[in-house]
Amino acid sequence: MRAERMITPAVLFVVAFLVTALPFERSGGNFAGTASFLTTFLTTVGIYAIFTLALNIQWGYTGVFNFGVAAFFLVGAYTAAIVTKDPASGEFVQYVGGFGEFLSPNFLDAGEWLPFIVGIGAAGLASGLLALLLSVPTLRLREDYLAISTIGIAELLRRAVIENPTVVGGTNAMVGIPGPLDGYFAPGDWKYAFLVMVFVFLGLLLFAVERGIRSPWGRVLRALREDETVTAASGKNVFAFKMQGFVFGAVIMGMGGAVFGFGRGSVSPDTFDHFFATFLFWAMLIVGGSGNNWGAIVGAFVVWGVWTISLQLNGYDLPGILQVRIFFIRDLLIGSTIVLFLLLRPQGLVPEQRRVSSWLDRRVRTPPDARPPPEADATGGE
Repeated sequence: MRAERMITPAVLFVVAFLVTALPFERSGGNFAGTASFLTTFLTTVGIYAIFTLALNIQWGYTGVFNFGVAAFFLVGAYTAAIVTKDPASGEFVQYVGGFGEFLSPNFLDAGEWLPFIVGIGAAGLASGLLALLLSVPTLRLREDYLAISTIGIAELLRRAVIENPTVVGGTNAMVGIPGPLDGYFAPGDWKYAFLVMVFVFLGLLLFAVERGIRSPWGRVLRALREDETVTAASGKNVFAFKMQGFVFGAVIMGMGGAVFGFGRGSVSPDTFDHFFATFLFWAMLIVGGSGNNWGAIVGAFVVWGVWTISLQLNGYDLPGILQVRIFFIRDLLIGSTIVLFLLLRPQGLVPEQRRVSSWLDRRVRTPPDARPPPEADATGGE
């Protein structure tokens, strides 16, 4: 039992050590370069943890098999870009919107923060509306058909972006997306401030999701996941609660897309392929632990760590047969990691905590002879 408890700390230690040691060794002991690399790595982990947290709401708690995360990722990223960028100019640069200059009034340096608050809100709203529209025809489908339909919707949106160059630039990337508060920092220092912003935002989302999941509403979602028939028999509107969980997760995915765009400074249709923008988040959730919000964050760290470590190996003098296949080896490592966890630890690194209520937990942990009468326990009396 004690050995099993050490699995998660051991995995985290190994991944953290390799992610730090490999770039440090490759840079010849350059602390500044290693710190810059780790900042980029942790920023990416924080952004991907937002998506994994959202997917955990949909699948881990509600049981909605959304295999089209790329759709909400795309909508959120492009919506934030449209809202925060200046209007398009030039024959070869065309896109709708460009409201950045209209959201920069001359008070309290609003141009440094207001467009980004509006952009994140608009991204979440657009993704939530998309999920609301899609939920009507899709959420009544069985799991496998639901997965197929969400994949199709994601690909349809990606092709719509590519085939309509006047909407969001088509195959050309939307570049020059400004970053929040970037006017306050030197170009080389802004990424450190952005790392803090990403994790503050992730912390706020985690707090909100935890509060929601531990509420009666969250308990209904978990009941849906376990048995829809029993939940319906208890008087709950199954479709309405599934829709709420689906939309809530999609809103967070849209916000994650906005944060991704702010960090990268550009968005392109190539970003939203199904492997990178959907499958990778499922891998993170499986490895971290479905049904546990902390597990979603841990899974993002471990899977992206494996991804990063495999690419770091490309800098070494490997045999030719491995050198030219390092990207395929990376995909093999990710797939092997998923299979190993499904076979040996299907609950993930941070398993779901099965609980009914904090009151019942206290009653179970307290010895029978030390328990107060039920009336006194409920009212906080002696």
